[in-house]
Amino acid sequence: MSQQILKKGRKKCFLLFEWILSLFSYTLVFLVVSHLFKSFYIDLTHPYIYGVLAVFIIVILNQTIKPLLVTLTIPITGLTLGLFYPCINLFILKITDWILGEHFNLKNIWVSFMIAILISVMNHLMDWFFLRPIMRKVHAYE
Repeated sequence: MSQQILKKGRKKCFLLFEWILSLFSYTLVFLVVSHLFKSFYIDLTHPYIYGVLAVFIIVILNQTIKPLLVTLTIPITGLTLGLFYPCINLFILKITDWILGEHFNLKNIWVSFMIAILISVMNHLMDWFFLRPIMRKVHAYE
């Protein structure tokens, strides 16, 4: 009985570790992209705080609003052969822009669209090369 409780506690710790690692790695992606493009701005007085806050808001929006948007836009996404999907990511970024105000700003809509695609690609690369190998090593200790 106590080993089952210990395994559940260990599993929750691994999930928390994975979530925190993802949060900070995606924040790093945001900071890199904000330095590459002048149309994408994260407040430089406290860039890490606003980067983490932006990623946290985006994660919450991706878990709540994005599934509804994807479901509602299935016909459009199907007609465009999946090319509409980055527009949903752009919409999530614009909501984050609206929530954070002047601390997180997307100025140009076309550059923002390219940034949404770049962020998606960089997040997949970060997941593929860093997060999955680290989590495989962590899960090996279970």
